[in-house]
Amino acid sequence: MPYVVAQPCVDVKDKACVDECPVDCIYEGPRTLYINPNECVDCGACEPVCPTEAIFYEDDLPEEWAWYKDAAVQFFAEVGDQGGASGFGEIDHDQEQVAALPPQNQD
Repeated sequence: MPYVVAQPCVDVKDKACVDECPVDCIYEGPRTLYINPNECVDCGACEPVCPTEAIFYEDDLPEEWAWYKDAAVQFFAEVGDQGGASGFGEIDHDQEQVAALPPQNQD
């Protein structure tokens, strides 16, 4: 899993990264976006366009957000590999830890 969407995306979901992704591997849940670790090609195009700075290379995740890597793996273990987010649409649930987060401030 090269890139991970972390805390700053929760309850924001700007989606600039979705438009930039050349392989369509960024999926939408109700509260956040998820990068499919099996579909991502590690190009890094999504990271610089994220206005909330929520996307990190897996080795660069801040320690307090390291669990988002496992959250994405768990999310796609449930959802499966769909072969492209745009044709799939919004998924009807978030990973358990993400769903349990309190509402995030949207300053």
